[in-house]
Amino acid sequence: MNTIQFFDTTLRDGEQTPGVNFNTKEKVQIAKQLEKWGIDTIEAGFPIASVGDFEAVKAIAENAEKMTVAGLARCQKADIDRAHEALQNAKHSQIHVFLATSPVHMEFKLKMTPDEVIASIKEHVSYARTKFEKVQFSPEDATRTDKQFLLKAVQTAIDAGATIINVPDTVGYSNPTEYGALFKFLIGNIQSDEEIIFSSHCHDDLGMATANALAAIENGARRVEGTINGIGERAGNTALEEVALALYIRKDFYEAQSNITLNETKRTSDLVSRLSGVAVPRNKAIIGANAYAHESGIHQDGVLKNPDTYEIITPSLVGVNENSLPLGKLSGRHAFATKMEALGYQLTDDELKDAFKRFKSLADKKKQVTEDDLIALMVGQSQECSEDYRLERVQLQYVSDGSQGAIVSINTGENESKTESAIGSGSIQAIYNSIDKIFDQKPELQEYYIKAITGGEDAQAEVHVTLADTENNKQFNGIGIDFDVLQASAKAYVKASEQFQKEVGKA
Repeated sequence: MNTIQFFDTTLRDGEQTPGVNFNTKEKVQIAKQLEKWGIDTIEAGFPIASVGDFEAVKAIAENAEKMTVAGLARCQKADIDRAHEALQNAKHSQIHVFLATSPVHMEFKLKMTPDEVIASIKEHVSYARTKFEKVQFSPEDATRTDKQFLLKAVQTAIDAGATIINVPDTVGYSNPTEYGALFKFLIGNIQSDEEIIFSSHCHDDLGMATANALAAIENGARRVEGTINGIGERAGNTALEEVALALYIRKDFYEAQSNITLNETKRTSDLVSRLSGVAVPRNKAIIGANAYAHESGIHQDGVLKNPDTYEIITPSLVGVNENSLPLGKLSGRHAFATKMEALGYQLTDDELKDAFKRFKSLADKKKQVTEDDLIALMVGQSQECSEDYRLERVQLQYVSDGSQGAIVSINTGENESKTESAIGSGSIQAIYNSIDKIFDQKPELQEYYIKAITGGEDAQAEVHVTLADTENNKQFNGIGIDFDVLQASAKAYVKASEQFQKEVGKA
């Protein structure tokens, strides 16, 4: 069987999702989980884009053990140099150079002639090869590029030293028949003495990103690019978990395999969802809450008799299970530390001390602490440690037939605490009005979403909010996790407000 390489761009293309903004610590945490999941190459960021992106790529490069760490660069020497600087300590590194080749991009965005584009590809891919052993080239908007010119651009990149060619469907324009044929055309016509790996990169504007990626594999692609949960700008990217499961379940058809550890899929998805603030739809393939639920009586009867009647994927295959954790309020630090290590967390003494304190507090409130509870606890701890603003106190006055009142205190940094009160038609609105007064802001609350992390009346609450700055058309996501739903709601709003303040506020 062919082994298909998985190239993850959650931290680069995925972060272009409106309202998503990972900090360096969160990016390293996601990268470690992606390596555990089995990703071959991670696109850690766009080093020249910002100091934050550079530092994140550098940190991931220094932490990755097995997977290749890639940095994105335009066809500009400054971009290539910056990527090389960020990746110089990586055990395995790669650069990803791109330049648009479609008529609309060349004329209106680049303002370059086709000959100038070819000359730039030759110059900058050659330069990148002097810095990196692995050079990947992407002709941006490939699927709207003239086929003969696309072949010329790809051949130029190969002649200049690129050994990986990515064929991006940048605007989600293509379909499986066309996209597969494009790979067949390019692979059949390029000339090279070296082995060239072709890669797919699809966007989901027409809902065909996963189908297009699989069509590319059918026609010779040996690498697939995408993101966890399919996050990304506009309608998102190819959802890598979908491709991984399709290759496994239908290996009879695709005759291909991957290095993905399938039972880490749900954990990887949950981590990205919680840190991005982007909730996974319940009907999402592979990892949605309804993916293994059966409502129809006929389906239920069939599954009870034999799961194969309606389930082609067993929940345990992707890490979905009902595994309880025998840890409670009487559990000791050693047992807790052992379990956290088994879950993949390498904690310093200070981090373990803080995490154990939070665990004991949670165990006092819950009958049973599950693995999901512990993972949520760690996500919450990571987020709160990275916040400039911290929720200190929420006090409510509830009246059954009138307006609700709230008093909220927030630490705004350097031990400065601010307190404001407000009323609202409900408790959540009163809390959010109080927070708006503290920050002197007037965002639009576009989305409020709450779910229970585990089942039962003592489940932790996970709240997602999306705030919008209507003047600048920007979105800011926040997530809050707490045993108390009102506290979780307040934490989520503070997290989103922190991003709002950094972009458009007065802080």
